[in-house]
Parts: sequence; structure tokens; C-alpha cells
Amino acid sequence: MAELRTEELTINMGPQHPSTHGVLRLVLTLNGEIVTNVKPVLGYLHRCFEKHAEAMTYPQVIPYTDRMDYLNSMSNELAYVLAVEKLLGIEIPERVEYIRVIMAELQRIASHLVAIGTYGNDAGAFTPFLYCFMDREKVLELFEMVCGARLLYNYIWVGGLSHDITPEFITKTKEFIKYFRPRIKQVNNLLSYNKIFIERTANIGMLPQDVAVNAGVSGPTLRGSGVKYDLRKEDPYSIYNKFDFDVCVGTGEYGTVGDCWNRYIVRAYEMEQSLRIIEQALDSIPEGDVHSAVPKRVKPVAGESYVRTESPKGELGYYIISDGSLNPYRVKARSTSFCNLSVINQISRGHMIADVVMILGSFDIVLGCIDR
Repeated sequence: MAELRTEELTINMGPQHPSTHGVLRLVLTLNGEIVTNVKPVLGYLHRCFEKHAEAMTYPQVIPYTDRMDYLNSMSNELAYVLAVEKLLGIEIPERVEYIRVIMAELQRIASHLVAIGTYGNDAGAFTPFLYCFMDREKVLELFEMVCGARLLYNYIWVGGLSHDITPEFITKTKEFIKYFRPRIKQVNNLLSYNKIFIERTANIGMLPQDVAVNAGVSGPTLRGSGVKYDLRKEDPYSIYNKFDFDVCVGTGEYGTVGDCWNRYIVRAYEMEQSLRIIEQALDSIPEGDVHSAVPKRVKPVAGESYVRTESPKGELGYYIISDGSLNPYRVKARSTSFCNLSVINQISRGHMIADVVMILGSFDIVLGCIDR
């Protein structure tokens, strides 16, 4: 009996497609409804961050880092500032370190809420999207209270912070923790354990551990494949070694470890761990001056430094070369979303077009980080 063969079709998904999470173009090769190849086409949001950094002083680069992964500005700033401080060799006040951790974990929660809400929207569930954005607003209000900004902060400075936190901020953050814990369970009941959502994500886009590691995949995308690797534990920076929290991995509770559902659920679990870290930091935050170590002029000696951090999407690193002037000679950012996106072709082949939407959404990419 002759095999039925159809002619392959090449179509564009994006760059103006609502489910590509930004201006990303996917060139899909299809055999009927089945995907045989996925080619990501980048560069539609290129803002030349790394070259711009060469024309700026070290502190002036900080607002540019905000605009990379613009849903993760606090963590972008933290990684860059740590790299500059490593070049300078300065000691940071303990109060500054505690506040930085609080801000980074609040940012992780805000980032994951966008990831969960938009992923539910990709699957056709609009109500969880509204719930997640309502809760994210509360985090943004905390950021606004401390520095006046809601998206792009320029808050974490070389040697310190732009503003100290107030007793009111501590009170409001504790109120948020008390409010948000039951909301995580509510969103899980609404979306994570929803039968239709599970059928759309379980056993879809299987990412084996060896493929993930070899491709440089990191963050929840890696931990969804069962790899228990988190830089906050494996290579602690700032004061993360002082806090007790768990590294969340895919459980296989639904589907199989390494599929879309398990990549998704890691983010839901991590929000609870972020609350634990914030609670511990608030309870033991010391007194101090957040401006005492801020240098009047940032001019490191000639040399180089690399610092990597665990951002909400994975390993974010900055490699900086100093020639001894006021401007960095070279700044290179290690993008989390870029590495995570690199496996999309390998794990999408054999699935249907609708599955590509769920696979892409499970990476939680931001194109500002990819194109830089």
C-alpha cells in the first residue's frame, strides 16, 4: 500500500503574532498540521545594548540593563552591578545586600506571574491572566513605593541603592506575603490543575536533560527537566547563602518530567520559595546607610570580571572588560532567553501547530533579552 505523502508548507508565525511573546518570527515547516522544522528569526527588537554600554559611564549603563528583560529589571541591575563591584573590589553594607535580595525575589514573583498569566492566555484561559496581573500590580506598587518607578527602576546602584526602604515598605511587604500565599493555591486550582490546561501541556515538548544541559538551558526551563540546579544554591552570590529555601524541579505529577506542564509548574512552586526568602530577609535586616559605599566616581582599574546570577528566567551573566577609564571597554550580557529558545526546533518536531504555541510559552522568553 503506497504511503500518502503531502507537500511541505512553510509559513510564518510572527513577528506580529500574539503568542510569540514579542517580536519573534518563527518560520514553520509543516507536513499537513505536523511541524517538521522550526527556525526562530531574531533581530526585530535589537537596541544595541552592548555597544551602547561602551559610550556610557558605568552607572549610566544601569538604566540600559533595565530594558533588556523589561519584566525583570531589578535582577538585570543586580547582575550588572555585582560585576562592576567585583572590578572595584568594594565591600557592600549588609543592609544593602538584604534589600537587594528582597527586591530580586519580589521581581521573581512579578516575572513568574506574567509567565503564568500569559501562558494561561496562550491556552485560552483568560481568567487566570487577570488574577496574575492583579497580584503583579501589588508587587509593582511596592517597587513604586521605594523608588517611584513601576517597570524600569535604576534602583540598584554601584555600591548601594538609590533609596532606602521605609518601615511602611516593610509593613506593606509583610501584608503582601500574607495575602499572596493563598492566591498561589487559588491560581493553581484555577489553571495548573485544570483538565484542559493539562491536556494542552502534559507530554508536549519533551526536553531531555542532556539536550537542555548541552544547549546551555537554565532556570525553570532546565529545572522542569528535573535538573536541580540553581545558582543561588550552587554558586551563591550576594547573601543567598544565609537563607533557607528549596530548589524546585519538575515533579511529573502530571505528564512527564521535561514537558511543558513541568516547566510551567516550577514557576508556580518558586513563588512560594521567594516568599520564604523575603520573610527571612525582612525579619533579620540590619540597620545601615545604603549610600555609604556608593563611590563618587566609578573608575575601576584595568581588568575583567564575570558575574552570573539566577534571574527568574535562568542564568544571567555580565562579562565586563575595564581599560581603566570611566567607561567600560566592553560589556557582554549572557542572555537567558536566547539560550532557552535555542532548543525549540529540537523539541517541537512531530508536534502540531497549536503545540508550538505552548512550547514557546513554556520558555517564558522576553525578546528584549534575546536581541539586546
